[in-house]
Order: sequence, then C-alpha cells, then structure tokens
Amino acid sequence: MKDFFKNLFASLLALVLFCGFIFIFFIAIAAAGGSKTLVAPKSVLVFDLSTNIPDSLPEAGPGEALQQALNGRESATPLYALIKALDRAAKDNRISALYLTGNPQSSGYGSGPAALKELKEAIARFKISGKPVVAYNLGWSKKAYYLCAGTGKVQINPFGEVEMTGLASEPMFFGGAFQKYGIEVQVTRVGKYKSAVEPFILDKMSDANREQIAKLLGDIWEDWKGSVAKDRHKTAEDIQKISDEQGLLLAADAKAAGLVDQIATEDEVLDQLKSLAGKTAKDKDFPQITMDEYAGLPAEIQKGKNRIALIYAEGEIVDGEGTGGQIGGDKMARELRKLRLDKNVKAVVMRVNSPGGSASASDLIQREVILTKKEKPMIISMGYLAASGGYWISTYGDRIFAEPNTITGSIGVFGLLPNVKKLANEHGITWDEVSTSKMANPMTLARPKSEFELSRIQGVVDHIYDQFLFKVSESRHLTKEGVNEIAQGRVWSGSEALKLKLVDELGGLEDAIRYAAKKANIENDYRVDGPGVSKKPIEKLMESLSGEKQHKLAKGPAEQIMAEFQRQLKMLTSLNDPQGVYARMPMEISIR
Repeated sequence: MKDFFKNLFASLLALVLFCGFIFIFFIAIAAAGGSKTLVAPKSVLVFDLSTNIPDSLPEAGPGEALQQALNGRESATPLYALIKALDRAAKDNRISALYLTGNPQSSGYGSGPAALKELKEAIARFKISGKPVVAYNLGWSKKAYYLCAGTGKVQINPFGEVEMTGLASEPMFFGGAFQKYGIEVQVTRVGKYKSAVEPFILDKMSDANREQIAKLLGDIWEDWKGSVAKDRHKTAEDIQKISDEQGLLLAADAKAAGLVDQIATEDEVLDQLKSLAGKTAKDKDFPQITMDEYAGLPAEIQKGKNRIALIYAEGEIVDGEGTGGQIGGDKMARELRKLRLDKNVKAVVMRVNSPGGSASASDLIQREVILTKKEKPMIISMGYLAASGGYWISTYGDRIFAEPNTITGSIGVFGLLPNVKKLANEHGITWDEVSTSKMANPMTLARPKSEFELSRIQGVVDHIYDQFLFKVSESRHLTKEGVNEIAQGRVWSGSEALKLKLVDELGGLEDAIRYAAKKANIENDYRVDGPGVSKKPIEKLMESLSGEKQHKLAKGPAEQIMAEFQRQLKMLTSLNDPQGVYARMPMEISIR
C-alpha cells in the first residue's frame, strides 16, 4: 500500500509538471511568433463586422479566457477603440481604402442601435476623408445595411438578399411552465409598465407592456428608416413600402430598388480591392490589415496634460463586486471614488449601457456620482441601454447625452418572490419552520408569502419608488408629480427622453467627451483615458496554433431559443439585492 501511494503521488507530480511544461512551451511559441504588426503602404483596412461590438471589455478570468480560446471565440474590440481606429485610419497615409463585410452579432448589451449609430458616423467620417469605402456581403442584415447603406459602393453577391423586414421584439414567457411544474412567483412592484416580472408570471405581454414596446420599436424604426432613406436618396415612405411589400429582397430586386450599387462575385470584389491597393488582378495578394490588428497598434501618445477619465458601467447592476459583464455596486463606487480624489483627473465621463438591477447597488453608485459632480464635471453618455437602475446612476450627471435610439427611462421598481412549495411537495420534500416573529423569514422559497409579508415588502418597494421619483425630480429640476406621470416603469427612446427632459442632448460618446473638456475649461489641452484593445495571451496562442481566425457564424434556431432562455436565467441569477428590490427595465428587449 505504501508503494501504491508513493507511485500515485509520483504520477500526479509528473502530470502536473508535464502540463506546466506544455503551457509554458505554448506561451513561448506565442511570444516568439507574435511579431510586431506593420502597416504596408497602400494597405486596405479590412473591417469584418461579424462580431459583437461592446462598449467595454468584461474582465475574463483564466478559466473563462481558456474556454473562449478553446471555443474559437476572440475578445471583441470595444466601440470606442473601433471609432478611434477609423478616425486614425482616415488620416493614415498607409491606408488606401476601407473594406466592410459581415453582419454584426449581438451578445450581452453589444451591437445595440445606439452603438451602431456611433460606428456609422465614424465610417461616414472615413468616407469624407476621400478614401474609398467598399461594402460587400453575401447577404445584408438590417444592422449591417444600416451601417453601410451610405458608404457609396454597396455590393451584394448574386445569390444574396437584403433584409428590409422592419423591427420585432419576441420575448419568451415562462409563466405557463412555472405553473405546470409547481413554481409560484409572487410580485411586488410600482408602475403599470414595470414588466420585468411578466416573463415569470404570464404567458403573453400585458396591454401596457405591448403599448410601450410598440412605441419604443416605432421610434427606433423611424431612426433606421430615416437614416437609410437619406443614405439611398429615398424617402422614409419609400423604405416603409419596401419593408411592407417585400421585406427580403433578392440581389436583382435590391439593385432595381436602388438599395445596392452593384451585384458582384467575391473574386470581382477582391480584384477591386487589389486595384485600390495598387495591385493587379493577376497578383496573388494585396497589402491589407484587419481592423482588430489596426486598432491594436500603438496609438499616438496623447500630449494633453489634463486627464478626462472614461469609465464604463456596462451590464447588470448587482450588489458587491460583480463578475465579468456585470456592474458591481461596490466596485463601481470605488472606481468613481478614486477618480474623484485624483487631482490629475479634471473631468469624468461615464458611459452607461445597462438595464439596471439592484436598487441598493444603484444608489451606492449614484452617491459617488453626486460627490464626483461636486468636485469636477461628471458627464453621462448613454449607450444602447440606460434604463431603470441604469437611469438611476445617470440622473445626477452634469449633462446627459443619449442617442435617438437609446433605450432609457423605466423609472420604477419591483420585487420578485418565487417559491417551490408545490414542486417540492410533489416529490416528497417538505419544510417546517420555527420563528420568533411574523417577518422572520420573508424571503423563503419553501412557501408563498403571507398577506402581511407581502404588504411589508410592498411598503419597501413603494418607498424606494418614491425615492426614485424624488431623485429624478431633484436632479432633472422637474416636479415630482411630473416625473410620476412619465415614470411608471415605462421605457423611452432617447429622442422621446429629450422631449421629456430626462436627457439633455442627443449625441454620442465623442460629444460627451468634448462637452466634458469644455465644462472643465481644458478643451485645448486634454487627453482621454479610454479602453484599449485587450487580448489574453492564451487567445493569441490559440489563434497562432489554428493558423487563421474562425469566422463567426449567425446562430441557428436552436441556438437562438437557448440564448433567449440563458438571457432570462442570467437575469434571475443576477437578482442579489439585499432588500430583494430591483430597479430594472421591463424584461429583456431583444430587437430583431
């Protein structure tokens, strides 16, 4: 037996050493092979849009990074880095043209309408520089077409289609399933539009929720139609007619309708790119650089001595530190505190892309926003979502910027109180209880809440909603009664929020930064501390071993259903507010 354990430990030690050696060997290969990327003269900047475009990069732990690498997924390049890269490329004499291809993918809160609008404006600035822009796809999705419709040379494969189908939102409901399997959910909420709880108690949208979603989609669709119509020298009515009568247009029909400029095969487009790069059709290759590579090149050192700090609040707002893709109340408050106390930081711009979450965590972050505002300009830039808790943390900013298609508002709160008594009892599981008072165990999953417990929890929800109204009325200089009329948990588009005085100005992140510089009186001498392009060594390693980057494919029907289920499950797992009260937007709005 003694020899057995001795041999076992020796074998385990050898295995650990072997794995460590292999890991170090791979890292060494990656480091040796990672030669510095150079931009050749007359290079074409190749921007593959078939990726998620987040506002910021979530922190990935070693295990998650390894899993991403093994699954062939890359770290996305954040929106701000893409915009800065396009602006830099427009002035870079080594870049001869921009090539756009692929269809944007959505993950988390990336690739939303507001982000695409800012990216579209950056592409337009590149075009204004006089350099050619070539946009080509086998098939054009609504997102990709919105980005590229005005580039001047939109091309499509002969077997391709252009998607002009309008917008739709199709939420998933679990109320029937919960009832079938014996899971009961009790709800406390304020606001007739506060429908975040609906997927867990109903089997379809409430009338109020249908009303607000219809209005929101209508506003975003109007922006999409107007932008595409302007790009293609048409009217919004023309685009609506095409959407209603055709929806999906084959290549020839899209050309006849003036939606694309040319029908071309891939080899024909490659010949065009070769020509722009100073090569001929007979040349095997042409100088090019991908957007990820170009965005990752060292940028010119910003010489401004005054710092504007750019901080990101992206994801669900949760109590504590949070994980990758979440906004931890403690962590975000701590980061704001550091910026507030840093005398070298002259202004702070907070980019908000969040549906909200924990009311307690939102208030913790809001307190630091208020304190920072007393010391230096505190400017808010709203991305795709800045709703409920996302609006809570924004409302005290010196100035709030939003895009016309930003989703904001949702001023309301709710409590979600599930129990599994019926399900457990049917499988022979029971509970018993000993307590010292009526409110000793209000968050139990073992039984429904009593009327007394529900009334006390509803009292907490009502109080927090009242505080929400007060905070918005104070920060936005509105009457509390007036805020209550536009609150009720209802979401608004950025254009409507401007009319309602919930935001101050329509504009993107660059507009917010410029305003911050002006507000701090440093507009002629400042630099921005923003996110860069970050890839984990293991991801670079896997890329080098595979020899090429894996093209990202659109999700199939089964994956779409599973993704929707996982989104709702993720929402449930993020509900960790100590009081069980949440300032979160009405359900997951997935726009197609």
